[in-house]
Amino acid sequence: MRRFTNINADDILETLRMIHDENLDVRTVTMGISLLDCADPDEKAACCKLYEKIVRHAENLVPVCERISTEYGIPIVNKRVAVTPVAMLLGCAPAADPVAYARALERAADTVGINFIGGYSALVHKGFSPGDVRLLNAIPQALSVTDKVCSSVNIGTTKSGINMDAVAMMGEIILDTARRTADRNCIGAAKLVVFCNAPEDNPFMAGAFHGAGEPDVVINIGVSGPGAVRSALQNNAKSLDLSGVAEVVKRTAFKITRMGQLVGEVAGKALGVPFGIVDLSLAPTPAVGDSIAEVLEAMGLESVGAYGTTAALALLNDAVKKGGVMASGTVGGLSGAFIPVSEDAGMSRAADKGVLTLEKLEAMTAVCSVGLDMIIVPGDTPAEVLSAMIADEAAIGMINAKTTAVRVIPAIGKKAGERLSFGGLLGEGPVMKVNTVSPKEFIKRGGRIPAPIQALKN
Repeated sequence: MRRFTNINADDILETLRMIHDENLDVRTVTMGISLLDCADPDEKAACCKLYEKIVRHAENLVPVCERISTEYGIPIVNKRVAVTPVAMLLGCAPAADPVAYARALERAADTVGINFIGGYSALVHKGFSPGDVRLLNAIPQALSVTDKVCSSVNIGTTKSGINMDAVAMMGEIILDTARRTADRNCIGAAKLVVFCNAPEDNPFMAGAFHGAGEPDVVINIGVSGPGAVRSALQNNAKSLDLSGVAEVVKRTAFKITRMGQLVGEVAGKALGVPFGIVDLSLAPTPAVGDSIAEVLEAMGLESVGAYGTTAALALLNDAVKKGGVMASGTVGGLSGAFIPVSEDAGMSRAADKGVLTLEKLEAMTAVCSVGLDMIIVPGDTPAEVLSAMIADEAAIGMINAKTTAVRVIPAIGKKAGERLSFGGLLGEGPVMKVNTVSPKEFIKRGGRIPAPIQALKN
């Protein structure tokens, strides 16, 4: 195992204090598992193979994480698995029921004791294979009959442009998924992410899948730490200019990432699989003090959503990345700052007051780690409006060569100003007002938005 150097006693004590007082944790240890060798024309054989492989590799994931947490005193909140996009397996099984694969993933997740399994996914940024279409059409049912299965669809990249036929489909799929789980607070839609430029090594749900270029099995780490950054700013940066603020964030991100690197290397060694990456995204929770909004407010904003929010978020995101890459040579995934509304108490509070709007959130996604995340909208929002939200976010990602995503939850039966609660890490939030001026004719055109000129880099 790699030896860690240049960590003194003060750094160790400060990290322990951040764990104890500021909600610092390893948000997830995610095992990526390739299922390419599980493909089979026979549905039952394929499901049996994928179940067996996941259980064989991940059976000790939870016990190992719990042992590391006890030994090192580091909270590890979630233990997860990400698998090869299931649409790739469906290509050689044209008669198979895609929902059967989701049920097999759920059984495997239950057997090994993880909280989520990602990879009920399709990569359709440049077009569809028959397996892709079958999986997309099965997403609403698959997410309604499982609790732990998460789904993602990549509909665009900087290199390929945006598949607007897929964008049109996803608005309908999100709405159908919400309706099928309306009796459970529309939870199905909270397990579905639509990406542009999706990374292959993202450990965070609901968007995690195991990319085709990844090892057969790998361990990826997602760290957290908004509370630690907020506390560092409040305690050490009150009289600093913004250059000094950035320096405080970098130093804090360095310590957070070192902790993630340690856990990843120890977990990989214990499980006998390679350590992949540390995703150093600041991932908030509904817990008091564990909020990205409060980090931005600690920089001097009266409330997140005020003018200046996008600039403050750009500073935060850049400083986190700079501190993280100094701490680890294996930074990957998304790595930045998440801005989910329901999962962040400060974001939810600002949205409640009307200070944080969907339009402001869209502007913030130009500089954040992902995009419109855990946004609750009225249940009667038309499907084409949802598709147009996806198209706008994808355009930001495509033009800026960054990952963007949409995880939007139509709250069936609820109007703007009401609330929807998921519980746990998914939190709760207000149903946000949506501009429903119709984009229907634009979405109906379909086809592909071409790749931008900056894609031609060769």
